[in-house]
Amino acid sequence: MWTMNISNKPLTCAEVKSRDMVDYLASLGFEPKRISRQHYWYISPFRNERTASFKVNRALNKWYDFGEGRGGNLIDFGVLYFKCSVSEFLKQLPLTSLQHQPHILPPERQKLEEGLITILKVEKLSSPVLFHYLKHRKIDSEVAQSFCKEVMFELYKKKYYAIGFKNDANGYELRNQFFKGSSQPKGITTIEGKEQKLVVFEGFFDFLSYLTIYKYSAYLIEDCLILNSLSFLNKAKPLLKNYNQVHLFLDRDTKGQNCTLELLLLGSHIQDESHLYHRNKDLNEWLMNFGIPKNLAPQTNCNNIQQTTENSIGQPD
Repeated sequence: MWTMNISNKPLTCAEVKSRDMVDYLASLGFEPKRISRQHYWYISPFRNERTASFKVNRALNKWYDFGEGRGGNLIDFGVLYFKCSVSEFLKQLPLTSLQHQPHILPPERQKLEEGLITILKVEKLSSPVLFHYLKHRKIDSEVAQSFCKEVMFELYKKKYYAIGFKNDANGYELRNQFFKGSSQPKGITTIEGKEQKLVVFEGFFDFLSYLTIYKYSAYLIEDCLILNSLSFLNKAKPLLKNYNQVHLFLDRDTKGQNCTLELLLLGSHIQDESHLYHRNKDLNEWLMNFGIPKNLAPQTNCNNIQQTTENSIGQPD
């Protein structure tokens, strides 16, 4: 497994070419479908397919994609995969190694791990690795840059990068392809819009999905509340009483639906909108499965959103 180069000096081409392709692909989450001696066969990282057509010759440390009709060394792969220049790929390699070492933490260790996270640096999103993860989650890059940061943090004396979403207590929700955690202090996130209507989300990827779908991140119409954890439900309840209309976009799992029912008891001004993605766990999962409906206007109000969404969500684009 790769180690983090914590200096600002990029790795050289020779250093990168000497890295094991199989280990690097594993760090990106790609595992071989079959292995025949030195040949490792993968589902292509460049497209959707059922039959593995991407081969790595581990003895030569070279790859070839039979669907693309091209191959090469690790640098060739990185430039094609991240759609960047050689110099950009070399510069980001330390971030790539860092990005993909940690794994999602078991629930029983979550509180312990969160208490050990130290934020080191917060800056504008720029890492191709993180943008690639956002693309995988179908999040618009401009939306993400408007509401998220690139956060460098320390855990167990190792440094990592992740997408950071700030809460009202100045802590961060942290996500990358293999890491899900939070820095202290934990809390809800409130974002002010232009009307006295409130939209409530369980997690920030659902919030980003909502803005990606309806394309008005720069001019939010409704106020938004992101719980970041269902444990903050009771803290959020008083806020819901300040609005004439509240729209709930919580998860459709058991915990999310129980919380939705609990909030609906607070008054008729609160509406459950999770039926709009009823065949999916949450709004982001729906977005990943179906994409953005083509009939949605880029600027709209909440009522129009609900009407348009009812006619579109649940059917493939």
